[in-house]
Amino acid sequence: MDQVNPSAELPPAPNRAPDVEDDFATGPNPGLWVPHYLPHWTTPDRSAARYRETASGLELLVEADQPDWRPEDAPLRVSNLQTGTYSGPAGSRRGTHRHRTDGLVVRTATPSRLLWAPSAGRIELTVSATRDPGCMLAAWLVGTEQDDATAAGEICVFEIDAAAISATTTARTGIKAHHDPELATDMSEVRLPFDATTPHTWTAVWGQGETVIGCQGRVLRHIPQSPDYPLFLMVDLFEIGPPGGHYPKAAVVHRVRGWTGR
Repeated sequence: MDQVNPSAELPPAPNRAPDVEDDFATGPNPGLWVPHYLPHWTTPDRSAARYRETASGLELLVEADQPDWRPEDAPLRVSNLQTGTYSGPAGSRRGTHRHRTDGLVVRTATPSRLLWAPSAGRIELTVSATRDPGCMLAAWLVGTEQDDATAAGEICVFEIDAAAISATTTARTGIKAHHDPELATDMSEVRLPFDATTPHTWTAVWGQGETVIGCQGRVLRHIPQSPDYPLFLMVDLFEIGPPGGHYPKAAVVHRVRGWTGR
C-alpha cells in the first residue's frame, strides 16, 4: 500500500482561469454535466442521478426507492454526474465505458455530447465521502470511444469505500486499461492520513505519456503512461449490495475545476 509522501508536492495549477469550474451553488451546470450514469446501457429511470443542493455543495444521494442501474447488476444503485455522452444505436455494443464483462448492449441511444472531454489536462475535485454502509464514492476519467473503440482507458482518480474510512482512509487510484491495448492496468491502494468524510481535494494531471494523481496537494501516484484521447469525467456515489441502513445515503461534491491541455 502506498502512502502520501509529504515531501512530494503536486505541480502547480496553470496560471490561468480553469476551462471548467462548478461549485454547484445552483445545482449541476447543465452546460457541463449529464446527471445520469452511462445512460446508454440502461433506461432513463434507472440511470438518473438523485441529488440535492446544500450550502457546501451537491449531495449525491442513494434513496430508498431508487432502482438498480441495470436489472442484470442488481443490487447496484448509483447517482452519477458525467461530462458527456456517446453511444451507437439501440441494440449495438458501441458506447462509452464498456466496463462490464457480460456484454453490454445499448438500450437507450444517446447523442454524442462532449461537454468537457480533454485528451490531456488537469482536474481538481473537492469532495466529502460517506460512511453509509455499502457505499463507494468515486471519480474517473474514461475514454469516450466515439471515434475508436480502443480509446477506452480510464484514469481512476479515486475510489473510496465507506468501510475503508476511519481516522485514516484507504482509497484506490491509478490506471485501468479496459479495451486499450496500449495501456497496462496499474491500480494501487493508498493510505490517507485523515477521515475522508471531511472535505478534501483530489488532483489528476495527465498527458505526454504520464499521469500524476494526488490528494491535498501531495503526490500519491506518478504513473509513466496516460490515455491520449478524449476522456469524460464521471463522479459517482454507489450503493453496492442489498439495500440496508438509513436513507438517503449521501456524499458531497463541493467543487470541480478543470484545465484542458498540459
